[in-house]
Amino acid sequence: MNNDTVELKEVRQQVLAKTQILQNLIPPTVSYTTEGNVLVIGPEDLARLAAGKLSNMGKLAILANESITSQDEDHLEKVMAAAEDVESFYNKLIEIKGFLGQFQVKVDSGDEGDAKTTDLSLAAIRKAHFDLILDLSQSPCINLEMLPPGYFYVGQDEAKLEEAIAQLPDLIGEFDKPRYVKVNSEVCAHNRNGIDGCNRCLNFCPADAIQSIDKMIEIDPYLCHGAGSCTNACPTGAISYDLPTPQALHSYLHKLVTRFREQAQIAPVILFHDAANGAKLVGEDLPGSVIPVELEEITVASMDHWMSALAWGARQILVLNTEATAPTLTQMLQGEHKLANDILDEMGQPQRVSVLDETSIGDLSRILEISANWPVIVPGEFAATTKRNTLYAAIDHLNEQAGSVDTCLSQSNLPYGQVSVNTQACTLCLSCVSTCPTQALTDGGDKPALHFVEQDCVQCGLCESACPEKAISLTSQMNFDKAERQKRQTLKEEVPFDCVRCGTPFATQSMVHRMLEVVGGHSAFSANIERLKMCSDCRVKDMFEDILQDPEKQLR
Repeated sequence: MNNDTVELKEVRQQVLAKTQILQNLIPPTVSYTTEGNVLVIGPEDLARLAAGKLSNMGKLAILANESITSQDEDHLEKVMAAAEDVESFYNKLIEIKGFLGQFQVKVDSGDEGDAKTTDLSLAAIRKAHFDLILDLSQSPCINLEMLPPGYFYVGQDEAKLEEAIAQLPDLIGEFDKPRYVKVNSEVCAHNRNGIDGCNRCLNFCPADAIQSIDKMIEIDPYLCHGAGSCTNACPTGAISYDLPTPQALHSYLHKLVTRFREQAQIAPVILFHDAANGAKLVGEDLPGSVIPVELEEITVASMDHWMSALAWGARQILVLNTEATAPTLTQMLQGEHKLANDILDEMGQPQRVSVLDETSIGDLSRILEISANWPVIVPGEFAATTKRNTLYAAIDHLNEQAGSVDTCLSQSNLPYGQVSVNTQACTLCLSCVSTCPTQALTDGGDKPALHFVEQDCVQCGLCESACPEKAISLTSQMNFDKAERQKRQTLKEEVPFDCVRCGTPFATQSMVHRMLEVVGGHSAFSANIERLKMCSDCRVKDMFEDILQDPEKQLR
């Protein structure tokens, strides 16, 4: 080991020791309460043998959902002698919902051809729920990438079974866990005014903890594992991680990079890894220029964290993915990785973001040797604010350090882009403005106009759906022209239509002309077409004057 490496490791150790992620002094938590009542699911012989090893638990029940695995006499004798006081049930399983301390198990208790749903816990242990489930089925009865706490799927793996049996007694009592994420419905783009918009978070939760309830995004904190995919996918920042908060993680990264650069006089490499499996692969032999950053899951850090760390002076971003990562998280990570490097490519930067696996983590020396020759980034001086503004600030700084391009990177399904309006069809009804969750679309105040700021647009599609004239279209893109992206564009403006009676402006020219086209020929207006050209006050006055002149007119 050369002296430079030893010195860098000492610097890294000092920087990590002096830099902490700011956490809430009293973090929000959720509590689980269990009495240790267990449902064992699987072939009856294996389930009964397993139940026989759980005598130190609460009440037990067996749901035999598969045929016994062996007809051997010795085996069957052991089965008959095991857990003799535990009752077996043979009903068809309908569904399992819940989590540690609150599992609802529905089974079919009807006769053949006469389906009837029953709560198995009520029938089996006289309780409203099971606290724990031990599943020995060939396939898990709950089909999720991240299983709910308290549900142990072991299949027919003896080692996993013994491990679960050892853990189950520790799950009796009361337990707390962090409430990992929070939702700000005010800026959520999921639904506005009854119109469906963004569903990104719903597509990426591996624990099925996110639902749309009454047109609002809700996250079940008892099912949430803190994967962070929802906060990563959310384009507005409506869903944010709480341990650490996005701002706390940004601040931590800024301090790490800045302090390391000052002391080591070189740009560091940031390595994100998860707290469980990834942490085991990050050892003392990690090169001195690499700073490890441990997260609950690797998707807690999103592209705004990657780009801002680079813009603050990091040389490269490495993300360590393992086989234990849920497929949904891996899919998201791969998509974000590609997009990040596409953005860097477009501006002329090297591909500074790399995803490592368990094999390539051992080849760090070669990876670092390549990145050591890349151009050095002069640290940016921007501060982290909102998710989108921080990302754009980082991209703009990295662009200034490279090609200073003013092009647009066009890709489908990006949460960034342009809104276009067919000015011939638009009547400036401003339905789009009322549905826009980020105020990317705004009205003209006292003047009939529609304004747009591209940097604020999340491409949720709410404006497009809300437009009664179908005059709005979206273009998904990353615009590198900072001035163009941040300026207020006027998509349409008109002179107002003045009331033909009092002269007060009350609508747009196009709106009045549209009303004349659509309802002007209706019998209710045919004799009073001029009322459509009046403001609401004058219209009412005109109606009463008409009645006073001919009181019986309304009866005819």
